Amino acid sequence: KRQIMYSADKCIRCLLCTRTCRYGAITVKDGAPLFLREKCVGCGACVKACPEDALHLSGKMMNVKEILDVVMKDKDYYDTTGGGVTISGGEAFVQFQGFLGLIKACKEVGLNVAVETCGQVLFQHIREAEPYIDTLLYDIKHTDIKKLKELTGEASPVMIDNLCSLSKIAPDKIVVRVPVIPGFNLEDGTIESIYHLALKLGIKRISLLPYHTLGKNKYAQLGRTYDFPEEKMLKKDMLFPFRELGARQGLQVTIGE
Repeated sequence: KRQIMYSADKCIRCLLCTRTCRYGAITVKDGAPLFLREKCVGCGACVKACPEDALHLSGKMMNVKEILDVVMKDKDYYDTTGGGVTISGGEAFVQFQGFLGLIKACKEVGLNVAVETCGQVLFQHIREAEPYIDTLLYDIKHTDIKKLKELTGEASPVMIDNLCSLSKIAPDKIVVRVPVIPGFNLEDGTIESIYHLALKLGIKRISLLPYHTLGKNKYAQLGRTYDFPEEKMLKKDMLFPFRELGARQGLQVTIGE
């Protein structure tokens, strides 16, 4: 749902937002607004009232036609560069009917379509959507489901099972994307195990994504705690040996793409 993002550094403590909210979702603590997010309905009234743009409403309800109208503004650019539409997340398959309608509409007007997924979805949905997808960016953070669940809070063998099933029908469409995270999957042989899995399934493309903290500020704006202890971003050159290892095994490994 739509959520309020609050930038404390821009706030002048005028408290107009507290007087504007009709749902009791904003109170005051130490002279600054305090957001009771469980009460927020995402109406955006407080955003309009804020004189310093300290509040931002994240999220917008759009139908397929509205999205396509925005996308088609850059059609000439896609045609020139070979680019197109990337549907990322969250998880696109969670909103399956709207998602399926969108990718079908994109293909009807000749757009290239890439979709990112963690794979923890119904395989029949993946199978139904696959003909309208040119590139499947399949995220794998770890091959040990138990360890993955400890970090993310939710994981199941379905993620790997779906990748195995997908590789039987569209291996050339798959790019396995690996967020490489120090203290989680950098040092324990996980990347090597993902390479082994990809080779076993006939998947050739791997994208290694160095850990970064660029989302930390968004956590603060959403009133959430950034729990992961690693504060330093991972430099690309730390992953060069993994790129070379993959190349020796016949894999096409990119970093940060």
